[in-house]
Amino acid sequence: MESIANAIAQFSSFDVLVALIIGCLWGTLAGALPGMGTVAALIVALPFAFSMTTEASMALFLGIYVTSVYGGSVSAILINTPGTPQSAATVLDGYPMAKAGKADLAIGWATLSSFIGGVFSLIVLIIAAPALARVSVAFGPAAIFALILFALTCIAWVSRGSAAKGLMGGMIGLWLTTIGPDDLTGYTRFDFGLNALAGGLSLIPVLIGLFALSEVFYRGAYYFAAKPPDVVNVGFRMPSFPDIRLRIPQFLQSSVIGTFIGILPGTGATAATFVSYSELRRMSPRKENFGKGEPDGLIASEASNNAVTGGALIPTLALGIPGDGGTVVLLGVLTIQGVVPGFDLINNNPQILTGAFLVILVANFVMFGLGAAGARLFARILSVSEPLLMGMILLFSLVGAFVVRGNPVDISVAVVAGIAGLILRFAKYPIAPIVIGMALGATFEGKLRQGMISAQGDFLEFIMDPIALFILALTAVVVLAPFVSQRLKKQPDQTTEQ
Repeated sequence: MESIANAIAQFSSFDVLVALIIGCLWGTLAGALPGMGTVAALIVALPFAFSMTTEASMALFLGIYVTSVYGGSVSAILINTPGTPQSAATVLDGYPMAKAGKADLAIGWATLSSFIGGVFSLIVLIIAAPALARVSVAFGPAAIFALILFALTCIAWVSRGSAAKGLMGGMIGLWLTTIGPDDLTGYTRFDFGLNALAGGLSLIPVLIGLFALSEVFYRGAYYFAAKPPDVVNVGFRMPSFPDIRLRIPQFLQSSVIGTFIGILPGTGATAATFVSYSELRRMSPRKENFGKGEPDGLIASEASNNAVTGGALIPTLALGIPGDGGTVVLLGVLTIQGVVPGFDLINNNPQILTGAFLVILVANFVMFGLGAAGARLFARILSVSEPLLMGMILLFSLVGAFVVRGNPVDISVAVVAGIAGLILRFAKYPIAPIVIGMALGATFEGKLRQGMISAQGDFLEFIMDPIALFILALTAVVVLAPFVSQRLKKQPDQTTEQ
């Protein structure tokens, strides 16, 4: 109770509330604008974190993180273009409903589903994060090494035929962390004779380049003007209570799927959305209406993708392991503010963690209010000039890359990373595993070295730690599951041919 009282006192100041409202407004708007997305929205706000208090910066960035996923549903419903990849499945039933003259009802279903998914995952976060953080003190170097290995291979479970590309991305991220001075020996590695690389690479400029700048370059290569909504009855209308009650199982199922997938590092809301949509299309009593404007389809997409936010914060806050690209930025903000996730956060700063819970709860209510009151306004904003929007993203991204260390080299790093990100997009390589690999690389290498030193170089003894052995076994299951599944699918086909 004391930590709750302290959290309320710290997070109820005027500047924190203003930061939260601004974050929710910007997050919803950025999500609604095609091409922005959660990570870009967070990056644009990054320069402001250096001049804000810990509480205000957490309110700003958590507000953006929670609401940006929902914002993508607005453009998905109104102009058949998902504002974020996480809202791609929302198009399938949201736009047909809008074309049928029920745009207001579609936004009502999307807003309600997002709210329920967000609050559900928050409840799981409140229960799971402190417990996991307390358990984490039992994790030795071997267990943490195994846990990070698990995080880097989770992408194989949802890569949909691109497991090798996802794993390769994680390996690239690990390699990027080895550039610069070795913490153990002091030797400079992989600088290729360039003074600019002698100090190593900072995560934030690379992240800015791979996500934000590559998006600007990509949109420049495929420029198209945003079109105004071509649907009627734009606004907000709450579904009737009998319709809501009828779909309680669908709300629950989608929220559970989104939260669970969010907990798995490296997966993200896009995977959760399509897993949830496919499951509801298979199990829903109204599955024949999917793709024709069925509310169950909106529930499947929006409840799951917003439930991912709370799920992804569980490993982020409890273990310091980011669940997706957005939480990588959040980890960077926490580092800037001197907040260390994990046991230290739970034990020494419980009011900060409790305050984060309160901020997320309020952000979900603000998101619901913005959806109810701002649907018409967002419809008008969707016709904003794309060159103006991309120019703003470019400016804030370059400023964000510079202010992290005040090093002009980081601007060049961001630009090079942006070009690399553009090439990866054209080659259909996922970017998130690279960033997550880089975020975890230093800890991964450090714990591997600590474990091998304590085991005197015997790797078998290193992995005999019970926790490490269990996690490594789970990792093997995750890696092999897609291949076993494909094998099992081929066997019935071969039997049929015979």
